[in-house]
Amino acid sequence: MTKQTLAPTLSRKQTWLVTALIALLVQGMWVAPCSAQIQEVPLRVGSKRFTESYILAELLAQQAAPHSRVPPEVRQGLGNTAIVLDALRAGQIDLYAEYAGTIAQEILKAPGPMTLAQMHQALAPQGLGVGIALGFNDGYAMALRATDAQRLGLSRVSDLAAQPQLKLGLSNEFIGRADGWKGLAARYGLKQTPIGLDHGLAYDAIATGQIDVMDIYTTDAKIDFLGLRVLIDDQSYFPRYDAVVLYRLDMPVRHPQAWAALQQLEGRIDEPMMIAMNARAELKGVAFDVIARDQLAVLAQAAAASAALPSSTSDTGARGFWAKLWAPDLTRLARQHVMLVAVAVALASVLGIPLALLTLRSPRISAMLLGATGLLQTVPSIALLAVLISMLGVIGTVPALIALTLYAFLPVMRNTAAGLHQVPTGLRQAAMSLGLTPLQCLRWIELPLALPTIVAGVRTATAIAIGTATIAAFVGAGGFGERIVTGLALNDRALLLAGALPAALLALLSESAFELWERRLRRRAA
Repeated sequence: MTKQTLAPTLSRKQTWLVTALIALLVQGMWVAPCSAQIQEVPLRVGSKRFTESYILAELLAQQAAPHSRVPPEVRQGLGNTAIVLDALRAGQIDLYAEYAGTIAQEILKAPGPMTLAQMHQALAPQGLGVGIALGFNDGYAMALRATDAQRLGLSRVSDLAAQPQLKLGLSNEFIGRADGWKGLAARYGLKQTPIGLDHGLAYDAIATGQIDVMDIYTTDAKIDFLGLRVLIDDQSYFPRYDAVVLYRLDMPVRHPQAWAALQQLEGRIDEPMMIAMNARAELKGVAFDVIARDQLAVLAQAAAASAALPSSTSDTGARGFWAKLWAPDLTRLARQHVMLVAVAVALASVLGIPLALLTLRSPRISAMLLGATGLLQTVPSIALLAVLISMLGVIGTVPALIALTLYAFLPVMRNTAAGLHQVPTGLRQAAMSLGLTPLQCLRWIELPLALPTIVAGVRTATAIAIGTATIAAFVGAGGFGERIVTGLALNDRALLLAGALPAALLALLSESAFELWERRLRRRAA
C-alpha cells in the first residue's frame, strides 16, 4: 500500500494557490491601513440611523467639501446615540449632527435644561465640543391617528392616562432613554406597556392599525401624510431638541477652513425646511446627497428660510427599484461585503482547523472548545457588536470582522473534528504499520479523507457570514447591509430589496462554487 492509494491529496498547484490567497488577504489587511496613514486624513462626518440624520450628515459634508483638500468621508447609519458617541470619542468620526436635549439629558445626564455654553464646558473634559445651532428644533412628541384622537377626545399626552387599552409602539431608543418612556410614564401616570419597534416600521404599524400611539420627531414628514394628531405635551416633559453640531475639540484645528464653512450654516435651517427635506427622502425617494446638494444651492441663492425647494429639482434623484438595485454604489458594497465574508471565513478556517487538530486526541478539550464556540452562536449579533465596540473603542471593519469570525468558528471546528473522527481506526493503524509518523499520517491520510467534511463546514460558515455581514452596516462596516439599514430608516421596501437581493445572490453563488468543489472532491475520492 502506498500513500497515493490511501486517499486523495491536494496538488502542489492547489496548495500554492490557497497559500497565495491567504497571503493576499493578510497583506491587504496590513497594507491598506499603512497607506491610509500616509495620506491626509479626511474630515469624517457620522450620522445616526434615521432619515434626518442621514440628510444632515450629507449637508455638513457637502458644505465642508469645497474647503477641504481631501473630500470629506460620510459614515452613515452608525446606530443610536451610544454608538455614534463612542465613534466620536474614539476619533472614528470628527463630528455629527446632534440635538441639545439629547446632549443634556442622555449624554451629560443633566437634571435640567442647559445652555449651549454650559454643554460645551461640560463636554470639554471628554475632548468634545458643541456648537453651530442649525436653527430648528426636532423634539420628541406622541402621536396617534387623527380619527382615533377625535373619537376618543384626545388632544394632550395626559389624556392617554384614561385610555389604558391603547397599544403603544415606541422606538427602542425612546424606551431606553433617560428622557424617554420611563420618565414620560412617571410624569403623566401612564400605565400602558409599549412594544419596541424600529422608528420607520412604526409608521407602517400605526397606518395599518397594529398600534395606536407612537413616538415621533416633530420634523417627521409622515405626520401630515398619514393624518396623525400630535398630542400636546401639557406638562412640558420634553426639553427642546435644537439641532447642533457635536464635534471633537481638535477638529477646528485640523480642518480650519472646513470648520469656518460649517459655521456659515448657523441658524440657516428652520423646521419647515427640514420637514421638506425629510419629505423628499421618505415620500419621494430622493437620495440624501441630492437633497443636501439642492438645499445648499437654495441657501447659496439666499432664498427665504421657509421657501420651498425649486420645482425643477423637486423629483431629482427619485429612483425606482431597478435604479436602486443598479445604483453606482453596488460595486463598492459588493466589494465590502465579499471582503468581510472572505476574511472572516479565512480567519475562522486558519484558526479553527488547527484548534480542531489539537483537540483530536483529547475528547474533553474538544467538547469544551466546541461548547464555547457554540455558546457564541447564541449571542445576538447586535449585542456582540455593541460589546466589541465598547471593548475596542472603534467602529467599522475591525469589530465586524471579529464578530463574523467568531460566528464562523463553530461550523469550521465542528466539521473538522467530525471529519477527523470519521477516519477508520484500521486505516490509521495500517498507515502506522507502514512506518508513517503521526504527523505524516495526519497529512497524508486523515486530512485528505476528512477534507469533504471540512469543506462542508467552511461552506456553512460562508453562508452564515454572508447573512450576518448585513448587520455590519449598523457599525459602519459597509456591505449590502448599508442599503438594508437605510431602507429601514426610510421605511423604503425597494431599497431594502436592493440590499437583500444582492446578498441572497452572493449566497447562491457561494453555494454553487462549494457544490462544484465538493463534487470534484468526491470524484477524486472515488
